[in-house]
Amino acid sequence: MFHMTQLTRTAGAAALALSLTALPAIAMDKEETYWYAKGDVSLPDGQLWANSYGECWQSAYPDGPTNLPPCDDVVVPEEFTLRLNFEFDKYHMANVVNRDEVARLDDYIANVKATPAQEYLTVVGHTDVVGSQAYNYGLGMRRATAVRNHMIDQGLPASSIAPAESRGKLELLPEYPADSVMQRRVVIHSQAN
Repeated sequence: MFHMTQLTRTAGAAALALSLTALPAIAMDKEETYWYAKGDVSLPDGQLWANSYGECWQSAYPDGPTNLPPCDDVVVPEEFTLRLNFEFDKYHMANVVNRDEVARLDDYIANVKATPAQEYLTVVGHTDVVGSQAYNYGLGMRRATAVRNHMIDQGLPASSIAPAESRGKLELLPEYPADSVMQRRVVIHSQAN
């Protein structure tokens, strides 16, 4: 029993020693505690800087720090394709099975918010060939509308996003079979104003 207590004390002393050696690293990051996350619309105007972790932030001070590089401009691609796998015959974002695609959409939305350009977006739904054109047109429209609504819910102004569109099964990708899951997609087109 005595041996276990001595071992516990030794382990505790080692942990304390390790934590004390980490204090200078914590103090070095103190300057970054005054920064705000990029994209916060309530912030005053100021230079955007890359912090020591490579993240893009806005300084609380108008001129920002002098020892860090400015951020690269965020570029929104002219075309962004999502392969959201909805549950069969479903069209709500809660019914998306591959949540990593929703995370990609959220990253895209963050980039649209962060870009200095005013983007006008068009959201278009596409389906595979299974089912009638009328059915697929409606399904593509409902899924594109779900994506558009999600973008608005995440803070993009409705006025910057055109009403949802659908092509149904009319614009198939030639590199995939007509009934392939790869045909099912929502494409967002961006045009800077």
